[in-house]
Amino acid sequence: MRFLIIIPAHNEENNLPFTLDSLQRQSFKDFKVVVVNDGSIDGTSEVIRKYTDSDSRFETIDLQKSVHQPGSKVVNAFKNGLNTQNIEDFEIICKFDADVILPENYLETVENAFRNNPKYGLVGGLLYVEKDGEWIYEGNSNKHHVRGPMKAYRKESFIGMKGIRETLGWDNIDAILLENLGWKEVVLPELHVKLIKVKGADYTIKPADYYGRYFYFLGLNRFLAYIASSKEAMKSKSAAFFFSIIKSYENCRSQNLELKISKEEQRVINNQRWNMLKKKWLKM
Repeated sequence: MRFLIIIPAHNEENNLPFTLDSLQRQSFKDFKVVVVNDGSIDGTSEVIRKYTDSDSRFETIDLQKSVHQPGSKVVNAFKNGLNTQNIEDFEIICKFDADVILPENYLETVENAFRNNPKYGLVGGLLYVEKDGEWIYEGNSNKHHVRGPMKAYRKESFIGMKGIRETLGWDNIDAILLENLGWKEVVLPELHVKLIKVKGADYTIKPADYYGRYFYFLGLNRFLAYIASSKEAMKSKSAAFFFSIIKSYENCRSQNLELKISKEEQRVINNQRWNMLKKKWLKM
């Protein structure tokens, strides 16, 4: 099974070499990498050129600088890279970040998982971050969810869900839609992927505004959005945080901001969230 790997990169001259080196060291060799240089003003283009000049499996495209907003920017860059390729030439479509270090058996293990399990639609490892000189589990999501920096999709599942969405929450929307189509999302815990920098460190959006927008663009109805907001407020032990999230969510509703999911997909997402709520909170 052949991999197509798309890597959006914005000002990643210090991190990108680690990612591309780890790809060159892979035990599985049948892949193509497209690095999307998304308006970088540092030495990212020179880093990319080092690999494209010496390894025919590496290609690149350059984009104009876009506003750095969670979700939409990175997916826009991914789509631009994807559009340069014939998807029919590949069996596995990957979206990797430009600041991860993959273990040498990463692609080989993912390929084996897809080949031996026809219902696997989305596969990945676990993210680890450096703390006090040691690599520890990131812990920003449950261990059954493939995180955004290391997504690998079976081509048929990727096409079936109509690709990833250019919106905040895309890396949760994909898993829900795939599950609804009968595909499985699978985390391979033995695959430890090192994340060089902390996600979200360069976002200008405030946490409360982030959550409010996230719940809106995920397509949550008002009831589920309020429940989700209360959970986040309880984590921070702040009633004010709850009302700030709600204000952000309601502002999005009042502006009727465009969603990147259909009405039917909204229904699927809300049903999935409601079922999770019943299972975890109501014990139903």
